[in-house]
Amino acid sequence: MNCRKSTRPFHCLLRQLAPVKHSQDCHLGARFNNSITCAVQTSSFNMKQSRNLSSNSSIPRSIDDKEMALLVDKYAKYSPSPLSVQNFIDFGSRAATEKSSYFFLRKEIPVRLANIIKEISYLPPRLLKMPSIDLVRSWYLLSLRECLEFSTNENPSPKAVKKFTEAVTRIRNRHNTVVKTVAEGILELKATSEIDNASDASIQYFLDRFYMMRISIRMLLLQHIFISEQEEGSGFANIDSGHPRFVGLIDPECNISHVIEDAYENARDLCEEYYLVAPGLQLKDESSCDVKMAYIPSHLHHMAFELFKNAMRATVEYHGKHCEHIPPVTVTIAQGPSELSIKISDRGGGFPHPETCTLFKYLYTTAKLPMQISTHGGDSTPLAGYGYGLPLSRIYARYFNGDLILCPQEGLGTDAIIYLNAFSSRSFEHLPVFNSATKRQYLAPQTKSDWTHPPSQKQMTNSSEVEEKKHPGK
Repeated sequence: MNCRKSTRPFHCLLRQLAPVKHSQDCHLGARFNNSITCAVQTSSFNMKQSRNLSSNSSIPRSIDDKEMALLVDKYAKYSPSPLSVQNFIDFGSRAATEKSSYFFLRKEIPVRLANIIKEISYLPPRLLKMPSIDLVRSWYLLSLRECLEFSTNENPSPKAVKKFTEAVTRIRNRHNTVVKTVAEGILELKATSEIDNASDASIQYFLDRFYMMRISIRMLLLQHIFISEQEEGSGFANIDSGHPRFVGLIDPECNISHVIEDAYENARDLCEEYYLVAPGLQLKDESSCDVKMAYIPSHLHHMAFELFKNAMRATVEYHGKHCEHIPPVTVTIAQGPSELSIKISDRGGGFPHPETCTLFKYLYTTAKLPMQISTHGGDSTPLAGYGYGLPLSRIYARYFNGDLILCPQEGLGTDAIIYLNAFSSRSFEHLPVFNSATKRQYLAPQTKSDWTHPPSQKQMTNSSEVEEKKHPGK
């Protein structure tokens, strides 16, 4: 099978797109059809794939476990179709219909769900037995069952489309607490047994991929709900932002400085509630005017808020909350020809550079177990403790092919840098694909280094004690 990427407009894709079957390790991009005017006309390749996914004429409403396992295997053989920020904007800005969105999602959502369900089954057996993980797996299977009810309806009535939107809304609500529930599953495992290196490697690998897929699925669900509400003229009742400029979750002219300042204020309130003091903010915009770009403000806010929390906590604890002059947190925004970067710098003492990789582990935290602090809106937000803040923030940055890195200077402070692609047309979703390489990673994770490394502090201490016993007094 030929591997090729398409550059045709997104509105062509939403006329009728069938997910693409992948062959072994070959990651395939989306196949866009050739028709712009016909809502359901597709190329012969896509028609072939559509027939493959719609075989057996219909999916029964009641599917037993054996059938479900076969359907998961079937849909997991297809690669997700990554979309760009510009794809989402074009689709939402060009009078898209709820029906056209239906044609795309009824194929794409099952593929994304099935890919990640397959990965869940390869988790360490002890983790799979944890109640929280079993609950999450049941949610994903139920969501897949609901989506499959619409997989063969090629000519849906308005009532059927509305029913699909209701299913999409249920799935969105069902998965609202997935991040917290999975975190609890990991804590359940840690509380019952020690996690060996092989299991730890598999869990870290899985969580990166699982949360990336969750973000992508949620993005599709919310964009569909946005289109539905737009048709009904009900506004943004269920969308995160009520600004008329927004296209679903995306702000085509997202003001970076405003989002950063808002994230700082939220983190400052949290820090003051916990420590009774907080560092100030020094914002430097290296461009001649406010930087604006097409992006998802809630994603940027999540990343900046987490980095501000870490910077403030490190600064206050390093200098002491009774210090008269706590150094401010400095933010520098820079935009180049192809990339936008946001550097958040603190004077919190930094940490040893070798610990950088450890800080991005989901099971790692330098804080005590989660302390819930009430924030505006009625929810409780943990200041620290789950060990999820940094790795999840990096996933948000990488969702549209950006990144998040840490540059510590022990004894001084830390620079955290968010990189974002400046071009919305090049900011494609970065999605995991379940294939043979994925299986090998779960079945035989690489846990041993093939490089020499210095002895640990414990080994050096033991060596000194032995030497002292051999030669007392030296």
